[in-house]
Formats: sequence, C-alpha cells, structure tokens
Amino acid sequence: MAPKATESDVADINTISRFLAHVQVPDLTSSDAVDVVVLCGSAILHTAETVFRALQQRPSLCKTLVICGGVGHSTSHLYDAVHTHPRFKCIDGEITGRPEAVVLDHILRQFYDVDAMASQGLTVLVEDKSTNCGANAIETRRVLEVNGISTPKSIVVVQDPTMSLRTLAAFRHVYGDVVPAPSFSTCPTFVPEMAWRDGEVTWNVQGVQASGLWETQRFFDLVLGEVPRIRDDEMGYGPRGKGFIAHVDVPDEVEAAWKRLRGVLTSHR
Repeated sequence: MAPKATESDVADINTISRFLAHVQVPDLTSSDAVDVVVLCGSAILHTAETVFRALQQRPSLCKTLVICGGVGHSTSHLYDAVHTHPRFKCIDGEITGRPEAVVLDHILRQFYDVDAMASQGLTVLVEDKSTNCGANAIETRRVLEVNGISTPKSIVVVQDPTMSLRTLAAFRHVYGDVVPAPSFSTCPTFVPEMAWRDGEVTWNVQGVQASGLWETQRFFDLVLGEVPRIRDDEMGYGPRGKGFIAHVDVPDEVEAAWKRLRGVLTSHR
C-alpha cells in the first residue's frame, strides 16, 4: 500500500515528473517529419497507441519506425496491461514470454493498418534485445546500421514519461561519436501529473485512463529512482559516474523536491 501523500507532496511529485518527461514534441500529428521514430517498450500502452494512431493518420511522419525492447524485469507489467486492455486483451494468449518490441509490433499489425503505412514508405524495424534505456539506444543504433541507416539526421524518442529524459541522454551518449550528430527530441506523449482532491491523491492526466497508468507506489518509486540515475556524479549514470548517458543538468527545484520526498514516498529507500 502506498504511503499517504500530502498536498505539498503532490506539488513535488509533479515538479519531478514534468522534468523527467521532458516534452519536446507535444503532438506527433503536427510535428516536423523526421528520419526515425523510436518507440521504446513499456507497460503504458497509451504511449504506443499514440504513436500508432499518429502513423496511421500521417505515415509521412517518419521514414523508419524502430520498436525496441526485450524481456526485462518490467516486461510482466506490459503483459498485465495487454491482459486488461479493452481492445488488446484478445491477443493476451499470444504474447506471454515475448519481448516487449514483439508485443508492440504484434499490436501494430493486428489493430492498425500497417500495410497502408508501408505503402507510403514507412519501414518498421523490431529491436528485441535491449533491457534498459542505455541498451535501447545501443541496440537501436545497431539495428539501424544493419539496415543501412547509419547517419539519420533526426530521431524522435518515444519512451515511458518517467524515463523519457534519461533515454534521450542515452541516445545522445551512444551517438556521441557521430559528426554531425543526429538531432534528437523526445515525445513522451503525455506528462503524468497528480492532483489533491478531497484529501486524496488522484491522477490528473487528460485523455489517459487512470486504469492504464502505474499503480501509485510504483509510480512514486519510478519517479524518485530516476533522479539519482540522471545525476552526473560518482553514483549517477552521467560521464562522471557510470558513463551510460550524456550529461544532464538537474535543476535545484527538482533536487529539492526529491530530497523532501525520498524519505516518505519510497517503498524501498
């Protein structure tokens, strides 16, 4: 059971969540066309649905869609999300044990007109080995290069909003040896925010069903666990730490919010 958050906690949660989502492309249906869209696997199916709807409406959005994600510690959450989804639950028996990218590719081909997208020049590639943000970037680059796409000029990264900023930094790190480097931007598809209503914490995300979002404690853990990872210090993933991502500046207000929350809203710290 999640710890009971206060009204001030909600403001701090939203401060960190907005920072991690790092919205650069708010709407794929009206954004500039790019060479590559990378869709990273996650249990938040709204994200994949948004990408697939945008491509069905606008196949010229990109030349190549890479769907990435293997089998990792969070893949069971994706299976659960498919199992309870009002449209996708009919394929529940076909996806258990499959890599995240394969599950999302199956959804694309089962529920969207991928042939019409292909007729407009869209190529769909599946990367099913990666199990974390850094590997998403490494394996996506490998798959693109194997398919003759060694120097894309522009890439939009679509990731679970709690990991959007870190994944962007991972791609910048992985392509750090490319000159000129691709232009990267993020599209988390929504920003997960909470509200304080009648003495309780509730979701405050327009256009996204609460049933398709995280269990509250899992969300708290994900959001608070990201801040130490993106720091550029000896314990973080930045160049002065583990070296998995490019440098990220963490604003003072985000650090302050994290310090206030870490002792009251985490289940394992």
